[in-house]
Amino acid sequence: MRARAFVEAFVAGAPAPEAFDALAVDLARFQASRVPGLARLATSRGLDLSSVTRASDVPAVPTDAFKHTRIATFPKGEETRVFRTSGTTMDVRGVHAFRDVATYDAAALAFGKHALFAGLTEKPDVVVLAPPPEEASDSSLGHMMAAFVAELSRAHAHATRAQTHFVSQGAIAVEALRERLTELSRRAERPVLVLGTSFAYVHWLEADPRFSCALPPGSRLMQTGGFKGKSREVPAEELRTELARAFGLARRTIVSEYGMTELSSQFYEGTLLGTEEGVHVEPPWARVVAVDPERLLPVPEGEVGLARIEDLANVDSAFAIQTLDRVVRVAGGFRLLGRAPGAPPRGCSIAIDELLAGST
Repeated sequence: MRARAFVEAFVAGAPAPEAFDALAVDLARFQASRVPGLARLATSRGLDLSSVTRASDVPAVPTDAFKHTRIATFPKGEETRVFRTSGTTMDVRGVHAFRDVATYDAAALAFGKHALFAGLTEKPDVVVLAPPPEEASDSSLGHMMAAFVAELSRAHAHATRAQTHFVSQGAIAVEALRERLTELSRRAERPVLVLGTSFAYVHWLEADPRFSCALPPGSRLMQTGGFKGKSREVPAEELRTELARAFGLARRTIVSEYGMTELSSQFYEGTLLGTEEGVHVEPPWARVVAVDPERLLPVPEGEVGLARIEDLANVDSAFAIQTLDRVVRVAGGFRLLGRAPGAPPRGCSIAIDELLAGST
């Protein structure tokens, strides 16, 4: 598979097997030939996909479209996994169906290890502040974390589920987590990788405010997700400072991840790779472009726009995704500036209308 070849080349330290744009436009044609809404979106823009040569010319699908229509290149019933966006039972949740998650898993592990394992000479023990996969089977984040656990469990077969996941039925096992972290710190056999959501960290720190345990040298922590729909928010700077204190970590070893259900790739702060705090970096098979909210065209570097994400690993859905997240391109990557306030900008609303026109 051509998309997988990008991942394999990256792991091998080899050049990309082909030009990003060449695969992007072929992928867009394939998807439009099987998803009527994608074909309508291109036609409404006056685009002939057979003559497009640049990834930037492919119309992006707004994330909200995944709430209203099925965006998949294969028939219902052939999916092996279905991921859904977070939300309450009253919300309409976005749906991303996968015929196969092999490319997803390969990409997640390849770039995740690149961003989180930099400088390590051995595989770390892993601690997860998130539910086990059987409690969140439709969570793309839970699936990604489970992939990391499976990868590391092969190196440390002694670790049990009770020694790995510390959130169940919406509650954090505070005492068990304290004991496990203390044990790993005392043994200091290997570095520790802590995976969790920002809100889980906040909840845990509030439940155990005096916790302090210096993790072994080389340890690092991944935090992901915001506070959408939550009752409590903590500024990112404050949370990073508190996590560094609690775990005895250098600030640069606390790495933020950015991803979403509608994608197959993730992005990480590059603090372990030499970037400043807050600067996220992309794998070779994905791009983040800041675009104007009205015309959905790229803005100059240094100007704020909405994140258009081009993801070659999104083989069986939509190559280009239009988000409502505000970003700015900077040297080395991009900075996240939060979600655009208010209703979806006009450009995104028009794109949804064009994609859904004539659908039932």
